[in-house]
Amino acid sequence: MTTLKDRPNTALLVIDVQNGVVSNAHDRDGVIANINTLVDKARNEEVPVIWVQHSSEELPIDSEPWQYVAELERIESEPLVPKLYGDSFEDTNLEDLLAERGVGRIVITGAQTDACIRSTMHGGFTRGYDVTLVADAHTTEDLSEYGAPTPDKVIAHTNLYWEYQEAPGRRGGSVPTADVNFQADIED
Repeated sequence: MTTLKDRPNTALLVIDVQNGVVSNAHDRDGVIANINTLVDKARNEEVPVIWVQHSSEELPIDSEPWQYVAELERIESEPLVPKLYGDSFEDTNLEDLLAERGVGRIVITGAQTDACIRSTMHGGFTRGYDVTLVADAHTTEDLSEYGAPTPDKVIAHTNLYWEYQEAPGRRGGSVPTADVNFQADIED
């Protein structure tokens, strides 16, 4: 249903599952296991897997915190998108990679829910993509000492509000790992 012309394909995005990002994340191991399940499923179905990797003062390039977690393995043919901003589309080649692959729907996993995940969901949506959030394959750390809700509530709220996102010619949605269908549109 994307508003992008001739873009019938779906891609899986794996965003910022880096040592320094998920070291204290809620349900870290469960989320990484779900992402691995989705990566395997995407590869088996020949669905593009695109990896996104943040760098910053806290995540300097080539440092241990910047590295992807050891439990996830990118294969050489899968693109790696370096980024400096929360939105994975902002000042990166992500849109070009998706266009080359005829992608009009993105399936989002990774970290952090209340930062780069939300920014990328909205960034893709406003650019015309259908955006599916995998409800049990994204996470965040506990920022409640700064006034944020606990991570479980941040994740639950993000899943809830993204479930009902719609705009002319495109829509969002939230599904658990077990219900991800790379070959079909989001069901009504």
